[in-house]
Amino acid sequence: MATETVEHAASACVGPSGSAIGMPQLCADWIPNQIFWLLVTLAVIFFVLSRVALPRIASVLAERSGTITNDIAAAEDLKLKAQAAEAAYEKALADARTEAAKIVAEAKAEIQTELDAELAKADKVISEKTAESEVAIAEIRDGAVKSVSDVAKDTAGEIVAAFGGKADAKTVTAAVTARMKG
Repeated sequence: MATETVEHAASACVGPSGSAIGMPQLCADWIPNQIFWLLVTLAVIFFVLSRVALPRIASVLAERSGTITNDIAAAEDLKLKAQAAEAAYEKALADARTEAAKIVAEAKAEIQTELDAELAKADKVISEKTAESEVAIAEIRDGAVKSVSDVAKDTAGEIVAAFGGKADAKTVTAAVTARMKG
């Protein structure tokens, strides 16, 4: 009887030549066996994934997350340092500009002092030359007045002599002096 059951079971899904009839996976006699092995395979895959693969994936993800967090923190730190460096640069630049303005002001003041001293020297030299020129002009005027007076005296004496008169030097000098005074 056992032989008949085997033959009957085999005959439902297997033909007389020993080949499967239709698609063997759809044979109703084999479905419980296929479900059993499906459940065993799924259980093995589940345990392999949960014990081996998923912990490795989780550790990689955690490592990546930690790396990203550390990189973001480092970037923030570098950003703060860059901002501090920029502020220090701006302060140094402002200080340098202030110092440069101070140096320019000092140089202008020094140049102005030197210029004032040179102008004072030049004014002094000009006033000395002017005084010398005025003295020379005064001497020339005095000499010219004396020369005009002498020429006037000689001319007056000659004119008087030309008209036939005789004029003494004292009278001619008094006449020329009176005429020159106005």
